[in-house]
Amino acid sequence: MLEGKIIVAVATGLVAVVLLVGLYSLYRGGDFARSYSNKIMRLRIAAQFIAIVVIMIVLYFWSHNSSAP
Repeated sequence: MLEGKIIVAVATGLVAVVLLVGLYSLYRGGDFARSYSNKIMRLRIAAQFIAIVVIMIVLYFWSHNSSAP
């Protein structure tokens, strides 16, 4: 089960990093924000989707393994 927790932590950490990069982009503004804001938002949405799928898979396997004797 430790492997599942590590995978969930990595997926959640990836979302946090992308979110922080997006916030930095908004803070910096100018050409950097114009060039990368939309791309970073798309990357954040993809990372969130992947994180949700990973969490659901880990929960699925965790629920099936915990019911075993």
